[in-house]
Amino acid sequence: MCDTMVALGTTTSDGNVLFAKNSDRQPREPHIIVRIPRQEHLAGEKVQCTYIEIDQSLLTNEVLLLKPAWIWGCEMGSNEYGLNIGNEAVFTLEKYAKSGLTGMDMVRLALERCQNSLEALKFMVSLLQHYEQGGNCGYEKPFYYHNSFLIADPESAWVLETAGEYWAAERVRDVRSISNRLTIGKSFDMAHPLLVQHAIDRKWCKSEKDFDFAHCYSDTLYTYFSGSKHRQAYSQSVLEKNRGGIDLGLMKNILRSHHPSLGGKQFRRSCVKSICMHGGGIIGDHTTGSYVASLSSEQCTYWVTGSPTPCMSIFKPLWLIEGEAIPFMEKDLNKAEAFWQQRAKLYRMIVRQQVADLDYYLEARDQLEEEWTGMVQGMVKGKQGEMAAIMSLAWAQEEELIERVIKENQDHPPSIQGSPIFRRCWKN
Repeated sequence: MCDTMVALGTTTSDGNVLFAKNSDRQPREPHIIVRIPRQEHLAGEKVQCTYIEIDQSLLTNEVLLLKPAWIWGCEMGSNEYGLNIGNEAVFTLEKYAKSGLTGMDMVRLALERCQNSLEALKFMVSLLQHYEQGGNCGYEKPFYYHNSFLIADPESAWVLETAGEYWAAERVRDVRSISNRLTIGKSFDMAHPLLVQHAIDRKWCKSEKDFDFAHCYSDTLYTYFSGSKHRQAYSQSVLEKNRGGIDLGLMKNILRSHHPSLGGKQFRRSCVKSICMHGGGIIGDHTTGSYVASLSSEQCTYWVTGSPTPCMSIFKPLWLIEGEAIPFMEKDLNKAEAFWQQRAKLYRMIVRQQVADLDYYLEARDQLEEEWTGMVQGMVKGKQGEMAAIMSLAWAQEEELIERVIKENQDHPPSIQGSPIFRRCWKN
């Protein structure tokens, strides 16, 4: 389960495009940050994706990937041109392939080979034409689904939603959010040439006049239990209400939001209706990584947690500049996973009621984020030395705070509250 949002420059406070995503995965699945440099490849070379091998490109772009540690592709990421893509699991009436390209594979391939949102859209459609999308994407239990994508660059954005080989695409006009459901209905800008006829042949509609992509192709049962209707409606409404004033803080607040039904009990029960999803129930996932990107033709700034549960996490600034050691390279995957596990340890301590003064930690977190935001706003654009200094300071301060809170509280006796299923999930 996931949620992804975009606000074009006409709707934001500073004129930059803002792109944000929560990656909701199975609770104990490490979600790592990896940077891969631009690379040249030999003619005829192949690339092994998660399940299948395909032809490699002669040149691949530099990419920033936020991904499950065991998957080749990524849940969300960007490249050197400011192209950003996030994917969502969607549940459709088309058959799920046992092997093929995962949606995460498609995201990474597009980031490595494309420069803007329209190019990425067309490339991903070509992947659907040549390969099946499929393969198990579950970490501890099997999980098969199709995919939708939000694709953005510093100038434009597109939504691409799929059902097997079939697809529809919609150009973003101002603000847009997607979740674990098909959201494109009767109106779209591009589509599979047989999209409507296939639905008529399957008797999902009677004619082109009454065709609705989401209505015809959705598996309504799985879609309902995903809780995506509530999450997508909430994120879309907040963006629409704040047109013209959308900023980094608003995007982070949406990613950290909980459904009112939780009533402050997010550390005692799960809820698939929350954008900041807390796992531990029979169904539903847990937010394992979060990300906000501020995109402009002059400079792209990324704010990443590298940790689960954004309501407890710290968003740190990041730039793709030369010579910096953040984030991790492919050769450092063990270090990347250890980084995530350390922050996951803090959340487990919070759930186990081991952190004596949680308000102290949250106040310190908010103060750090406010200081870093001020530094980023006040710096000279394009000055890499200043970017490197801010990034180094921020990541070091976050590390110090996390380690201190863990050290000061790790000897406190645990006391997990909630249902037996919830307690069992977080006991391990």
